Amino acid sequence: MNDDISRFQTMLETSLQDDHSLTVSINDKEVHTLWCKLNNAKDIQLVAQIVKDLGGRLSTITAYQLKANLPSEDNEIAYHFDIHGATLTTTIKLIGDNKTISSLTPIFRNADWNEREFMELYDIEVEGHPNPRRLFIDESIDPAVLQRFIPYSAMVNAASTKTLWENIMDKGEQPNDKL
Repeated sequence: MNDDISRFQTMLETSLQDDHSLTVSINDKEVHTLWCKLNNAKDIQLVAQIVKDLGGRLSTITAYQLKANLPSEDNEIAYHFDIHGATLTTTIKLIGDNKTISSLTPIFRNADWNEREFMELYDIEVEGHPNPRRLFIDESIDPAVLQRFIPYSAMVNAASTKTLWENIMDKGEQPNDKL
């Protein structure tokens, strides 16, 4: 196994004990893929710091609803890291009113836009973000307003026009009623 991956596993076990799960797979080309599930959202900064200390980087962050194609308050965030060619995806579930995570921007500056995007699209609070202003939607509009009508994942899959207006019309609401 890759030395960096072994060090990552050891550092993670030492720091988090049993508050996570980690799966490591190696394909026939010796490419390592790691999946880490965190039980505590606060632990993401620790994972990010371990990755940085090993010389790794944050590739991107993905936020999505847990219930596919249905408006939902439950989200999951997947942090995608690269540790010298090995891919680590670390996930955190945000269920119900638990909508707060810690910013990774102090550790990885490239987390900035991803975090700002899911603050506005999913109404997830990002503690410690250095620049929490909106990217796209006007400040006067409620955060996650589109989630009430159509899940963002359905919208980006080109299902938005028909599904959005069908959902709005089924609820008897006009598009500006919730703005």
